[in-house]
Amino acid sequence: MYLGIDLGTSGLRALLIDDQGRAIGSSEAHYSAVHPHAGWSEQDPAEWIAALEKAVAHLRASHPEFAALKGIGVAGHMHGATLLDAENNVLRPCILWNDTRSHTEAAALDHLPVFREISANIVFPGFTAPKLMWVAKNEPEVFAKVAKVLLPAAYLNWYLTGAHVADMSDSAGTSWLDVGARDWSSRLLSASHMRKDQMPRLVEGSAPAGQLRADLAQAWGVGDVTVAGGAGDNAAAACGIGALTEGQGFVSLGTSGVLLAARNGFAPAPATALHTFCHAVPDRWYQMGVMLSATDSLNWLASITGKSPRELVEPLGETLPPPGRVRFLPYLSGERTPHNDAAIRGSFTGLGTDTTVNDMVLAVLTGVAFGLRDSAEALRATGAELGQLFAIGGGSASALWLKLIATVLDLPLAKPEAGEFGAALGAARLGQVAATGADPARIMTPPPIGAVIAPQADLVAAYDDAYRAFRAAYPAIRAIQ
Repeated sequence: MYLGIDLGTSGLRALLIDDQGRAIGSSEAHYSAVHPHAGWSEQDPAEWIAALEKAVAHLRASHPEFAALKGIGVAGHMHGATLLDAENNVLRPCILWNDTRSHTEAAALDHLPVFREISANIVFPGFTAPKLMWVAKNEPEVFAKVAKVLLPAAYLNWYLTGAHVADMSDSAGTSWLDVGARDWSSRLLSASHMRKDQMPRLVEGSAPAGQLRADLAQAWGVGDVTVAGGAGDNAAAACGIGALTEGQGFVSLGTSGVLLAARNGFAPAPATALHTFCHAVPDRWYQMGVMLSATDSLNWLASITGKSPRELVEPLGETLPPPGRVRFLPYLSGERTPHNDAAIRGSFTGLGTDTTVNDMVLAVLTGVAFGLRDSAEALRATGAELGQLFAIGGGSASALWLKLIATVLDLPLAKPEAGEFGAALGAARLGQVAATGADPARIMTPPPIGAVIAPQADLVAAYDDAYRAFRAAYPAIRAIQ
């Protein structure tokens, strides 16, 4: 048996699979982030541990096969700063990926050419390095005690193994990693007043990070268990969907939106605001565009209309209409790709006395699709191959939204059959490879396809025109905000 742990922003999911990759059982436990000030987002790492123990207890109680556990992999939300002192005590709540308080520090680091040159990425406010500079400036008593900086997945690795170990894919989002060389950069660390001894040991995501602690193994009723290096959540999702090589990728419609393309080589393009990160398997990288408010845009509209997202979308039916007059810019929390703009905010334009709720819902769905098109255009500019993409995430349950995105991207979208795929499965697969030494390509295969959503050919040109107008709206709106 192999266990995949998906440490998400709002909850933890644990998935147990057998050596054929079949799902045996899963369990979830939930928690929440706190927002003490505008732009802040924090979480107590103790809640992650409590959620993990709760999920494992449920799996053990409902699946006796758990006793045959041989490998564990952890996937986690990226960029979070979990700060430990010399005795491994957590010094303050983890500053999460969607926390933007360090935008000034991020801009200062990004102004230094060495960061884009070595890390292959823009220094975004959500990344880890600027968070530590913020702590140094605003919480100097905490900064003085920092002995280790761990990402959320690495913190669970520490809990499981007793060792400070992180993988390359997750660490690529810190702004401290030489992404081409797959190692910590002393130059980047020094430029942000950090030291290499404050970083965890690096391993590939599919390599062993250590063994499950003896006391945990005894408490969980298992024997020797290998813990993999693990992965950042999107790299793990790529492992779960089988996106390891050029031409493979996915669109994820979650809280944030992601368009990810696997790359056979290292092809950085920081000026595009794409993320170029190490993959969770050796000698592979991936690139992705990230928009901060995908299903979150629909959730926001639902919250102010008093309806659920489903109640908003269902009246539109499943027939894709032409683009409407109402336009929505989905920048509710700023934007990453392609603008790298923490200050921009969303907007509706084209409203009239005849505008209906349905018009606004369609505009939100379209605005998110156009945000993903921004990422597709940036990826194409780097030479990435974009063919048929898998569609995953909660928003992919909407047939209309998938038709809209397929048409806007002018690419077919494949929807996996009902079953397991994504970050939890990817994490379990990493645990399997680490424990057995199997070839990742043999284990991390694509899932069966349940349906393929083709672009609606007669509307591609109309949505192309609407996309060009969407692109022109950003600088105009930015100028008056």
